[in-house]
Amino acid sequence: MSLLFTIFALVFVTQLIAWIGQSVLLELVYALYLRIFHSATAARQRKLKSDILTLKAELLRTSAQDQFAKWAKLRRSVDKGLADLEKLNGEISSRKNGFSLRFKSVIWVLTTGLQFVVGWWYRKSAVFYLPPGWLGPFGWWLSLPFAPAGSVSVGVWQMACKRVLKVGERVVKELSAARVAEAEPTETAKEKEPPVESAS
Repeated sequence: MSLLFTIFALVFVTQLIAWIGQSVLLELVYALYLRIFHSATAARQRKLKSDILTLKAELLRTSAQDQFAKWAKLRRSVDKGLADLEKLNGEISSRKNGFSLRFKSVIWVLTTGLQFVVGWWYRKSAVFYLPPGWLGPFGWWLSLPFAPAGSVSVGVWQMACKRVLKVGERVVKELSAARVAEAEPTETAKEKEPPVESAS
């Protein structure tokens, strides 16, 4: 029975990642990674942005004609700050690209790769046995490719779990869409009602 739940858990985690979205997970994990391992860089970036905004606000308040020296100095400071920020953003971006590649590799290994390994390792094992004659002459295909006759193989169980989760996802989406559709007509009907004219 543990094989049955292990395979279901692997398929469920894979589908959960697909539902949430790998890019959303990447952004969340990368933000956490930055806070833990590169907090000084993130703080420096925030400080640079804040300083640039302050300098830009001061630059806008300074007249280029009346206070040219001050305006030119502020302009050079803003340009230098922008150049530093661009360089820092480039470093953070290249670091994020490397992190993204490692993150996607780990996600693939923990989901798809692990499913392949489990499927190959237990290829001759039965996940569970069906009652004799339950599906008649068609029961043999559930044990494909290498499981004992009369059983459900790992590959078939993985496909069944994935199919059930996908059907469940579709049902939930349809139910939520139906709820939204039920709520909308009452609101739009009120908006479309013609104004009631009072009889005089």
